[in-house]
Amino acid sequence: MTTFPRQTRPNNDPTMSTARVFVLLIVLSATLAEDIKLKYKPSTKPVRLFTEEELKRYDGSEEGQPIYMAIKGVVFDVTKGKEFYGKDAPYNALVGKDSTRAVAKMSLDPADLTSDTTGLTKEQLESLESVFEETYKTKYPIVGYTASRILNVDGSPNEAFKPEDQPHFQIKDEF
Repeated sequence: MTTFPRQTRPNNDPTMSTARVFVLLIVLSATLAEDIKLKYKPSTKPVRLFTEEELKRYDGSEEGQPIYMAIKGVVFDVTKGKEFYGKDAPYNALVGKDSTRAVAKMSLDPADLTSDTTGLTKEQLESLESVFEETYKTKYPIVGYTASRILNVDGSPNEAFKPEDQPHFQIKDEF
């Protein structure tokens, strides 16, 4: 019977195995961290309260000025989508105001360019929520809130508004 010399694999070294596992964990951690970072776009400026008049200033008509759009009382900086929201762009009618109803109805009708959701169907409200969560909150930074989001019509605080539930909203920094 012939015996062959035992061949050892260079990869059986326990130090190499530990190093490989460590590198794998670092790569996995970095990948997961990148996925988490993509979930919400952080604001580069402090979050603030916008009146309707203030919001109108950010309608894309002035070159070099940011472009803001509100949905459900949340003001997003949509400047990076300038080709869609800028001056003379197809969705420019939506910016500089709270366009909640228009987003829910997928409409550019001037009558729908409002925050009023009265009379919307269940499907329209579901569409609004989907677009709000999956498009705007993931793609554009939140730069503020409209008074209608934080205050009731009579000026009293809106108890349903929970700033701590909003991404990148730090109460101590913002108010």
